[in-house]
Amino acid sequence: MSRVSFAVLFVAAAVLLSGCQGGSGPSASPSGPGTTAAPTLSVPVPAASAASSTVPGAYKPADAKGKAENVPVPVIPELAKENSKAGLEAFIGYWYATYSYAIETGDLTAWRNITNTAIPVAVAHNDSVRLNYIEGRWMAGGRLVTPRVDVTWNSNPDRIQSAKVQVIQEAIQYYDAGGTKGQADSAATNTADVIFAKYGDVWQVTDYGSIVG
Repeated sequence: MSRVSFAVLFVAAAVLLSGCQGGSGPSASPSGPGTTAAPTLSVPVPAASAASSTVPGAYKPADAKGKAENVPVPVIPELAKENSKAGLEAFIGYWYATYSYAIETGDLTAWRNITNTAIPVAVAHNDSVRLNYIEGRWMAGGRLVTPRVDVTWNSNPDRIQSAKVQVIQEAIQYYDAGGTKGQADSAATNTADVIFAKYGDVWQVTDYGSIVG
């Protein structure tokens, strides 16, 4: 079974952004090292920043007794549809919210629609979630927040844009069918990511990974 922590070793990011300092960010890599440090969390972390639709019934996070119920579906903000610096900042928050939703539900549809799923890191993240929701499995925890998004805006809006993102992710517990404990838990993480995105009719993440160094 594949782990679903979001932090991914991405050496190219360190080269492209050599002046960046590694701060806090998401943790979602199914394998591989990473330069993550566990954050200090005294309360549960809410889902990643984005508006959410109303779901009938009370939200119930996953636990040892079963899967999450009535998880609010992230709704893309109107601002995130704009080809602008502010629009990209809003879109990145939404992008992380869609993956946070996938971790809680196993539904990757929204995340896939706005991600270049052909790149290796996206393939790994897609498979991580999928494998942890087959044969009656589920996950508890793992929600993501993005406290800081720093966009480096290129004056040519048709170019690929980049951003550094602080991502905090809750610890994840893995359960097999019937509620028996699956693989070992993934620790909470606080990492710095780099995101590359391009605007067509909508924004799409073209590549991403954790900043190293």
